[in-house]
Amino acid sequence: MAQDPARTEPEEVLYGTQTRLSLQNFGSPGRRIRDIPTLIRNYALIKRAAAAANRSLGVLDDTRAEAIIAACEEVAEGRHVEQFPTALVLGGGGTTTNMNINEVIAARATQLASVAVHPNDHVNASQSTNDTIPTVMALTIMDLARAPLTALRSLAGTLLEKAAEYDETRYLGRTCLQDAVSVRAGQTLRAQARAVRRGAGELETAVHELSAVPIGATVVGTSIGAPEGFTQACIDELRALLGVEVTGAEDLFDALAHLDPYASVADAAGRAAITVAKIAADLRLRSSGPHGGLAEVTIPALQAGSSIMPAKVNPVVPEYAMQLSYRIRGAAYTVSCAVAAGELELNVMEPIIIDSLLNIFDDLQQAATAMATLCVNGLKWNGPRREENLAHAFDGWVELAGQVGYEAASHSAKQALRT
Repeated sequence: MAQDPARTEPEEVLYGTQTRLSLQNFGSPGRRIRDIPTLIRNYALIKRAAAAANRSLGVLDDTRAEAIIAACEEVAEGRHVEQFPTALVLGGGGTTTNMNINEVIAARATQLASVAVHPNDHVNASQSTNDTIPTVMALTIMDLARAPLTALRSLAGTLLEKAAEYDETRYLGRTCLQDAVSVRAGQTLRAQARAVRRGAGELETAVHELSAVPIGATVVGTSIGAPEGFTQACIDELRALLGVEVTGAEDLFDALAHLDPYASVADAAGRAAITVAKIAADLRLRSSGPHGGLAEVTIPALQAGSSIMPAKVNPVVPEYAMQLSYRIRGAAYTVSCAVAAGELELNVMEPIIIDSLLNIFDDLQQAATAMATLCVNGLKWNGPRREENLAHAFDGWVELAGQVGYEAASHSAKQALRT
């Protein structure tokens, strides 16, 4: 029988008892810490910053501090990824994740220094799961948001290129799916690009709010167990290590009890996904046919659309983007439920929040990228029925109404439409 990879340990095991207990208790949890190199890197940098701050404040001796820093550098470089088999989504507000990180760094630091380095007493000094988990969440979300933001802006750019290409191409506009007046394709495409950019901007703004991190809050925001000056010293170290303008949370109690900024990120991503899906749905409808539908645009034919009807082609990319938007909105709802589930001084539902946001970002990047590269890039706004449909535009009737009045123009239009 094949061995469960979740149970397979690296040849040299650096993690300890708490990590092993989590593996016994949660056998098939889905995403694991080792699947998120960015999170591991950021956690190692937090521990490195804490060690440097603790050394400067006299909490750690030079030998142990230097060993912890060296071990953190190795982890941040990705040299011990397989030592983090802990599931991302577990009970306990991320305690097992923090302990997995502490155990690995302590074991490796002990090897480097030839003195005992303890995961709690030394690596976790002046910290708690309560403050390190939301801090690593924030840093990781800020990092991973770059990919969907880039994909959204690329989609907007592709739409603008098509707007320039078909700026003067006119087609039949519609309201309530009924014929209306003529519209220039360039106008529509530029409006779509603006909507996508707006969604990207809202997401970027929401993500930026996470840059105020609660490191130094320790237990429920009290900072108990951390020396005076630890928070600022740790923040200064993080800024230097990350090259990101992180700040300390203004209110540590608020930062641990209320995770609504993550709901804002999920909501903003969900709105961006809705925009992408709306554009996808419009292209799916406009390309319908090619003989029995609107057939005003042509999108790239990528693969067979039927296993029985020869030469049939389906709008697979728009349908893909639409389905991903449904999943994104479901994950955003999960985030909102987890944010609402915070009780008293601490929200311990952070693991499912970050897991859901990772899914959201992956799906949003995939949807925007597929739409840009596989659909909009090859879009031709000159389908076989564009001219025919355009002939039924109401432009002339609207102009006539301005000259002879709505009632008279309506009578003339009805007479003409009957013939």
